[in-house]
Amino acid sequence: MSVTINGTQQRLTVDNRTSLLDLLREELGLTGTKKGCDAGACGACTVLVDDRRVNSCLTLAARLDGTSVTTIEGLATDADLHPLQQAFIEHDAFQCGYCTPGQIMSGIGCIAEAHTGSREEISEWMSGNICRCGCYPRIVDALEQTASALR
Repeated sequence: MSVTINGTQQRLTVDNRTSLLDLLREELGLTGTKKGCDAGACGACTVLVDDRRVNSCLTLAARLDGTSVTTIEGLATDADLHPLQQAFIEHDAFQCGYCTPGQIMSGIGCIAEAHTGSREEISEWMSGNICRCGCYPRIVDALEQTASALR
């Protein structure tokens, strides 16, 4: 299959049972995407496929021929963080950091989908991403700031 990962086109041979999460972490060494529940319930594995957020643990890699995948490793350019990454730092929107890559990737999707009209709307559309440390208010702050700056 041919897939573009973080801007680099790759030709890969994958077992038809391999999840996108396992392909990224185990075969390509992109360990920023986290394995949480492995059942699509926590959002730690969220990545963008053709600019749409997906749970990579539930996505079969073999179905991605011809697509573009963006992981947390593909966001920063040179020394510049993505605006949402910077906002997470500014708002201290993480504690242990385990969920942070999935939260950021889902947040980018949430902003792109224009689901940032209110704190309640952001919370609703980010509800598939669990933060065990309880940083939700600061995550919403980071999304509000970034969405406002990108308008």
